[in-house]
Amino acid sequence: MATLTIEELAQTLQPAQAIAGLDLGTKTIGLAMSDLSRRFATPRPVIKRVKFTQDAQVLLAFAEKEKVAAFVIGLPINMDGSAGPRAQATRAFVRTMGEKTALPFIYWDERLSTVAAERALLEMDVSRAKRAERIDSAAASFILQGALDRLSALTRAAD
Repeated sequence: MATLTIEELAQTLQPAQAIAGLDLGTKTIGLAMSDLSRRFATPRPVIKRVKFTQDAQVLLAFAEKEKVAAFVIGLPINMDGSAGPRAQATRAFVRTMGEKTALPFIYWDERLSTVAAERALLEMDVSRAKRAERIDSAAASFILQGALDRLSALTRAAD
């Protein structure tokens, strides 16, 4: 497994390969999936975290079923640009996943993704209980959409 930059991913992706977005939390893993044209990110049900081995099995089964080509994982950088304990935990998760899969991971700055997801859910008048269930996958969708938009810009610039 490799950790790639978004620019490296743009060079290695084949047409019609989907990408998954992840928002790694302590209790859940928010999950989103791109369409095959890599234009839209769609939230998927969260993965309830148990322990790493089980979490990895569920995530890799999802990746196999959906034919995922890469994972974009939110990197929780502090507003001042420093990396705190959650960023370290995310990097450790990716390192450990590297022992279980050859799929590449791309770190994506997730600052304010949960805030944006919360606002979007509020605008859709989603109840507090439903927001709590959906916030992590909505955040994963925002993370993935940012990466998809960047991939699109890189593709246009290369043409």
